Amino acid sequence: MTQDISIRVPILARVEGEGALELDIEQGQIHNLKLRIYEPPRFFEQLLVGRPYQEVMDVVARICGICPVAYQMSAAQALEQIFALQISPWTHAMRRLFYCGEWLESHGLHIHLLAAPDFLGFDSAPAMAQRYPDELRRGLRLHELGNDLVSLFGGRAVHPVGACVGGFYRAPAQADADALLTRLRAIEADAAALVTWTATLPLTDLTSDFVSVALSHPDEYAITTGRLRSSDGLDLPIADYNLHFQESQVAHSSALHSHLHGNTYLTGPLARVNLNWAQLPRVVRDNALATGLTFPSRNMFHSIVARAIEIHFSVVEAIRLLSDYRPNKTPNLGQTQIGPTQTPTLGPKQIPKLAVVPRAGEGFGCTEAPRGILWHHYRTDAEGRIVFARIVPPTSQNQARIEEDLRTSLIRFGLDQPAEELRLFSEKVIRNYDPCISCATHFLDLRLNRRG
Repeated sequence: MTQDISIRVPILARVEGEGALELDIEQGQIHNLKLRIYEPPRFFEQLLVGRPYQEVMDVVARICGICPVAYQMSAAQALEQIFALQISPWTHAMRRLFYCGEWLESHGLHIHLLAAPDFLGFDSAPAMAQRYPDELRRGLRLHELGNDLVSLFGGRAVHPVGACVGGFYRAPAQADADALLTRLRAIEADAAALVTWTATLPLTDLTSDFVSVALSHPDEYAITTGRLRSSDGLDLPIADYNLHFQESQVAHSSALHSHLHGNTYLTGPLARVNLNWAQLPRVVRDNALATGLTFPSRNMFHSIVARAIEIHFSVVEAIRLLSDYRPNKTPNLGQTQIGPTQTPTLGPKQIPKLAVVPRAGEGFGCTEAPRGILWHHYRTDAEGRIVFARIVPPTSQNQARIEEDLRTSLIRFGLDQPAEELRLFSEKVIRNYDPCISCATHFLDLRLNRRG
C-alpha cells in the first residue's frame, strides 16, 4: 500500500530566484501540489509610471541579470510602435546579434551548471566537473562568448547600456566585431558537438500533451519580431495577446498564472524549436537530426536538447551577421524585410539610431527571451512619459504548466517511490523549465477602496 507522504522543498536549488515546492500524497493520490513563488513583488511596472521613455530601457534591464537584452528589446519595440519609428535593416540585424549573445550565455549557463547535473546524477556542477571537466569547460566558453557578444553592443554583459529606443548609441568598432567573429568561428564545432552530447544524456521519456506558443516569422527563426503562434492553430499579432491569454492570481504564489483559452501552455526553447523548425539554418537542422531525435517533440526533457540547438543556431547566426559587418553597411538579411529600405549611414561621429519625437499612444512589444515570449504593453503621454506599463515574463506564463507537468510526470514516475526520489525527480522537472523566479514577481495588482 502506498504510504502517505508530505514533501516540502523550502528552497529550490539551481534556479534563478527563490521558490518552494509543496507535495502531499494521500492514499496513492496527489492531494496537494503547489509550486510556491514567495519572493516579494518588485513592482517594476509601477516604477515605470511617470518616467520618461528614455529611462525605460535602463529600468527594465534590471528586472533580470541573466536576460536584460530581452527586456530591453521588448520595451524598445513597444515604444517604437508608439512613436511610429521604423527601425532600419541594420538595427534589426544588430538586435538579432545582440540577442544571440543573450541566448548563448543563458542557455550555456542552464545546460551546464543547472540542468546537466540532474540528468547525470550529480548534486552540483562542481561535482559533475570531476567526471566531465571538458564538457563543463566547453559550456563556460560558450557562456563567456555570449557575455562578450552582449558587451559588444551593450557596453557590459550585465544590465547593458548600449541599446536605446530607435537603435543603439554607437556602432561597435570593426576591430572588435572581427575579433568576436574569429572566436565564433573557432567555437562553432563545440556548439554542434553540444547538441550531440545533450541528446546522449539519460533523458527520461516525459512525453505529454502540451500546447507550444512562440513567435514565428516566415523568413527567419523568430527572435525579435513575428506573430504569436501556437501548435493548436493560434496565429495573431502581438497586440491581440490580451484577447486570448489570461492571467490570474493564486493564493500560493506571488507570481501570476497564465492560460491560453483556459488551458496551460509551454513557451521557451522547446516550443520555439517545435513551431519554427523549418526556419532553422540547414546546418543546424542536419546536426540535430544526426542525433536521431526529431522535432516537434512531446518530451519535455528534450528542452535541454532544444537549448543546445539554439546555442548552435546562435553561433551560426552570429557568424552570418558578423561576416558582413561594417559600421556603415547594411548587413545581408536574406529575404527579411524590416521597415524602410534605407539604412542610416554611420560616419565616425554619427550614432546608429533614429531621432525620436515623443507622442501619446499605446504600443506592444514581444520578443523571445531565453525562457520564452516576453510581452510588454505601454501607454505614454504627449511628452513620452509612461502612464501605463504591463510586462508578462515567460516564467509566469510557464508556472501553471510546470505544476501540471509535475502532477502528470510524478504519477508516471510512481507515487510509491521513496520520498527522496520523489523530491529529486520533482526538482529535476522544475529545473528543466529553467524558471527565472525573480522575473516572475514584479506584477502589480492594486485594489484600493476609500471610504469617507
